[in-house]
This record gives sequence, structure tokens and C-alpha cells, in this order.
Amino acid sequence: MNISQEIGLSIFFPVYNDEHTIRHVTEKCIRVAQQIAQNYEIIIVDDCSPDQSGKIADELSAHYPCVRVVHHETNKGYGAAIQTGLNACRFEWICFTDGDDEYDIEDLFKLWKVKEYYDLIITFRYVKLYSSKRVFISWVYNKLLRILFRTPYRDISTGLRLVRKEVISDISLSSNSPFIGAEITIKTMLKGYRVGEVGIQTFPRQFGRGNAASFHNIIKTMKDMKSIYRKIFSPDYDLPPHRSRQ
Repeated sequence: MNISQEIGLSIFFPVYNDEHTIRHVTEKCIRVAQQIAQNYEIIIVDDCSPDQSGKIADELSAHYPCVRVVHHETNKGYGAAIQTGLNACRFEWICFTDGDDEYDIEDLFKLWKVKEYYDLIITFRYVKLYSSKRVFISWVYNKLLRILFRTPYRDISTGLRLVRKEVISDISLSSNSPFIGAEITIKTMLKGYRVGEVGIQTFPRQFGRGNAASFHNIIKTMKDMKSIYRKIFSPDYDLPPHRSRQ
């Protein structure tokens, strides 16, 4: 793959209890970015992790000039960490993933191939190495989103995606829960930007347990879903200039 000398790339990922994977994920992000763009940066968002993730992130930043770290003073949640990362990115293209290494950043090569055709590229998991419970929850969740928000996407909230910075600058985000992925996709679609899908595989966690499907996060996600639904389907959402329903 030819290295782009004109297009810059920002890669970021949030960490929370990811002390065992943060170094591996960071170094893999650097290797991938070096093969794609001449100008790149890696950003780690420490969501006030109770383990050594924040300390290791600072060590990585001290060792690698391309790595920056943003620390949350309190735990704000996955969606808030994603918003922090998006706001911290400086380059034209932004890729974000998770810090637990379930998604392989090398799949960014697939997304990079089609960047000229889309403004946001999301991924769908065609091989899911999860429990039957989690697969079922994911199926119900995506089905519900397709019905409620009238979207065609197969897997709207996967943790690996590539987006133009101008898109992020043009949409307003509010979710602090894992619903953030769906919110980004839905609002990008409604703004008229081009949204594409690329199939990927995921991999089992080597350490710890994911909490995206925990009862606490499901409740937070449902609350954000309800809030975003009300905003989008309100009479005043994103009206054309000089147009009012009053």
C-alpha cells in the first residue's frame, strides 16, 4: 500500500481496565499507521481507569513521540471517552477502535481502501466469537435500531470505524453510553454523508471481561437511545435554513 504524504491519520482508542492490552494495541496502531500515512498520531483516552492503564499510557507517550494521552479525572463512560478522542484528533481521517484488542487494527487497511467512496466507514462482524446471550442481545439491538431509526446497517455499533474529521465537526453528539456508535452513524446518515460497511472478524478477549452488554450499560444505552430518538424525530431537528414549523 502506498503511503499517503498528503492525508493525515489520527487513530485513537479508550482504555478502561485494559492494562494487559494497551501496549500491544498502541504498538500495533503505530505499525499500521506508518504503512498508511506519513502524518499520523495515536491518541489514548484514559477514562479514569482503576488499573495501570493510565500509567502505561503515559509511559508509551514518553517513549513514542506520535502517542498522546488524554486523561479523564473521573470515569465518564464509553461514549464520553469516544467524544473526547474525536475532539482530540487533528488529522483529516479518524480511526477509532477499542483498547481490549477484540478488534484488530490491521482491518484498517480494508477501510482505507474505500475511503474515497465514503465519509464514514463502519464495520459489521461476520464472525462473532461471543456467547449466545451476547449474540442475541446484539441481534435484537441492531434489529431495533433499524426499525426505530429507519437505517439499513447490519451492525451499527462495532468498535472499529473510519470517519472524516469534517463529519464529526458537522454533527452534535451527546451519548455517554455505548450508544455513541449508533448515534454517530445515524446522524451522519441524516446529514447526507456517505456511509459504507466493511466486513471484519472479531477476536476473544485475552484478559478480563467486556462490559458493553452488562445490565448497567444496557440501561444507559436504552436511555441514550430514547433521548436521541426524541431529538431526531422532533419537529425542530436539523431544519433547513430559514425554515420553521411554527
